[in-house]
Amino acid sequence: MLLWFAGASWVAVWLVFQDPAFDYRLVMVGALLPDVVDGPLGGARVLHTLVFSVALLALVMLATRRRRALRRHLLALPVGTFLHLVLDGMWARTKVFWWPLFGTSFGRRGLPSLGRPLALLVFEELAGALALAWCWRRFRLGEPARRSAFLRTGRLGREFGGPGRAARR
Repeated sequence: MLLWFAGASWVAVWLVFQDPAFDYRLVMVGALLPDVVDGPLGGARVLHTLVFSVALLALVMLATRRRRALRRHLLALPVGTFLHLVLDGMWARTKVFWWPLFGTSFGRRGLPSLGRPLALLVFEELAGALALAWCWRRFRLGEPARRSAFLRTGRLGREFGGPGRAARR
């Protein structure tokens, strides 16, 4: 389940913030991180908990005091981990989501994304692929200079600022 988390997280953050200066690479890394780390450990563990995403957000906020540009950059990571929880439907796994409030055991269930019916997995991956294709076209990443800048910085061109952004500046 890579495309689902990468594509859906990028589109969700764009639709909410419409900020070309946000680091969309880190959003996608954050959205993939829980499965990448917890998967080899046998299933949903600490990175699939609300406490992890809250702690990561707190760490970023505390570590970047008086460094606004770095904070703006790094906030994309906890945003991505929070989105993973939403896209994975983790609230339905009370024991893991609210860990350690309902005990310290995570149980023996695997990753939520791999426990879904095959048809739903295929649908989610296709939706993620479509979301990434939409981003590719919307932000003109087929142009080598734009793609290079995005891969280097995670940012989109300023001309992609959301509605009303020019009026606020």
